[in-house]
Amino acid sequence: MSGVTASRISCITDDSIALLIDRFYAAIRRHAVLAPVFERAIAPDEWPRHLATMRRFWSSVMQASGAYSGNPVEIHRAVQGLDRPMFAQWLALFEATATALFTPELAAAFVAKAKRIAMSLELAVFHRLDAPPDGMRRPARPATPPPQAATSCD
Repeated sequence: MSGVTASRISCITDDSIALLIDRFYAAIRRHAVLAPVFERAIAPDEWPRHLATMRRFWSSVMQASGAYSGNPVEIHRAVQGLDRPMFAQWLALFEATATALFTPELAAAFVAKAKRIAMSLELAVFHRLDAPPDGMRRPARPATPPPQAATSCD
């Protein structure tokens, strides 16, 4: 088969992207933590449409096809039950799936893009401008000393 080396895919095509997406989301749907979030967000009859959207998204990312148009930030902000640590779990599943399917070079290219996308989404969904950076607390305000009694200059 052309484009396959030692059972790993060596070129990015619409078919190879579709295979990645189908396998990745099959793993998501079996994942103990991620599956419930996705099942709440995507109705059973909407999965084919979601998978098609994700194929277009990754085609745009990896092939600069322009096939995707949408607002991932707003979509992810609306997902109920989405927590920050889930991005690392999502990314681990994506990396495992890409590594199993693609040559090391292509898997690394997919994973590098996925890391940037995950970081951007995570920041957009969870970071608040009026909040301190993650892992930090606002410094405690020093106790305000009581006002000094005014002294007269007699």
